[in-house]
Amino acid sequence: MIGTGIFTTTGFLAGDLGDPTLVIGIWFLGAALALAGALCYAELGANFPRSGGEYVYLSEAWGPAWGFIDGWVSFFAGFSAPIATTALAISAYLAYFTPALSSDNVSVVSLGFVQLRLGGATLLACAIVAAFTAVNVIGVSQVAKLQNVLTATKLTVIGAFLLLGFTVGGGDWTNLSQEAVRTSTSSLATQFATSLIFVFFAYSGWNAAVYVAEEIRDPERTLPIALIFGTLAVGALYVLLNVLYLYALPLEQLKGVVAVGAKAAGALFGDRVGGVFSAAMALGLLATVNAMCMIGPRVYYAMARNGAFFASAARLHPRWHSPWIAVLAQGICTCLLILSGTLQSLINYIGFTLYLFTALAVLALFKFRGRPGWKRSRWVSMGYPLIPLVYVSMNAWVMYFSWNRAALWSLVTVLAGAAIYHFYIRGNVIRN
Repeated sequence: MIGTGIFTTTGFLAGDLGDPTLVIGIWFLGAALALAGALCYAELGANFPRSGGEYVYLSEAWGPAWGFIDGWVSFFAGFSAPIATTALAISAYLAYFTPALSSDNVSVVSLGFVQLRLGGATLLACAIVAAFTAVNVIGVSQVAKLQNVLTATKLTVIGAFLLLGFTVGGGDWTNLSQEAVRTSTSSLATQFATSLIFVFFAYSGWNAAVYVAEEIRDPERTLPIALIFGTLAVGALYVLLNVLYLYALPLEQLKGVVAVGAKAAGALFGDRVGGVFSAAMALGLLATVNAMCMIGPRVYYAMARNGAFFASAARLHPRWHSPWIAVLAQGICTCLLILSGTLQSLINYIGFTLYLFTALAVLALFKFRGRPGWKRSRWVSMGYPLIPLVYVSMNAWVMYFSWNRAALWSLVTVLAGAAIYHFYIRGNVIRN
């Protein structure tokens, strides 16, 4: 869960909302919504203790077509686009040292319906993706070790940033009462719903435990613990980080800043120490790139083996035993997204698409609960159907107000997946 969102989105929220109370409060609301989703997924996972998450739930509830579409959408919005945003965020943090890596220093080349963004930021982001794609093709045995090191680095940096920021950092508590001039022309209520997309993106991953449900002992007991306490812990961490950002700088100075952690570190500790934290944060973000480069292709591989995805995704390299075609395809798609989108547009695309599918999975609870022998979670049963209804309704509310060009691309992705399933994949599923 702890990835690009918490290090990049507060600057967008600052300009959109303009009120420190709302900027911090929206992270509490995001945590509550993620927790509601986690409670529902705990019940789904206990009844379907198979790895795959939404792929399993949507296939069982709405048919195999929706299972394929979920995998298709995951290729773009679940893995490729998040890798792209993280690589761009790394460039933004390294821009602390050289303006050439700033997203402002890019040349836009129009190709009709799409624009290419060429510059130091996008080229470095593509180079990062290419390097981790290569590692995941030829160095599979070393990937896990690398991931452990990068994750430990990320958590250490966050812990040190919080501890030192609040104890020796040169912040000012009066910043938390200083409002900023809003850059959004939408009403505050409408903008609050739209801004939740950024928060949804930051919390994405709250459902990760269900993807390996069949490898968990006693999932009926263990899944709720993992999902609930994981979400609460990350929610608390996100709120603390946002309080620290505002302690470091007034909201007005955070507006539109992508590398908000670097900006806050510089204000708290000075340029030299701030530079150390900026570099460390960029290094920590590499953990997200590596994790998704590793996990995504293995999701497509598992689906392809069941005949529910393109057969080529199941091919293993004869020497390195990696799903190399899936790894390369994901790397190429990610680089295309880096060159054609901005960080903000990609986050909108990811948030809208992923929460559409988690809402469909939670909606399936209303259908599943009528099945004989269904195991009902006591968490969801308290006040049922309040928790799943709130989760689905809130997602619908946010998606309604967040309709924009990125959301249109989300719809295009879903419709393209439906067409491919109907004309190409359907026969494979029937034969299997």
